Amino acid sequence: MPKKYDDQFKARAVQLVIDHTAEYDSRTACIAAVAKRLGVAVETLRRWVAQSEVDTGQRDGLSTDAVRELRELKRKNRELEETIEILKAATSFFARESDPRHR
Repeated sequence: MPKKYDDQFKARAVQLVIDHTAEYDSRTACIAAVAKRLGVAVETLRRWVAQSEVDTGQRDGLSTDAVRELRELKRKNRELEETIEILKAATSFFARESDPRHR
């Protein structure tokens, strides 16, 4: 089960990487060191840093807000499609019940 980290913790971790990258031979080494200090998986911290770059416009991709909005729209779309299917089933049921030929 993945751990849940609050946004403030993530932002602080990303800021640590940004602030200390110059002290290491590579960015990967910096991410590994910061991840170890914070008790976070290296890949998790790497993804947080990459997403932060997307959110600030330094890298191409979908921003966190856009991803959140897309997820919400997909959920609403799924709910509407389920509602339509229920209404279609109810319509055909009541159409059969009110048809005098089927009595």
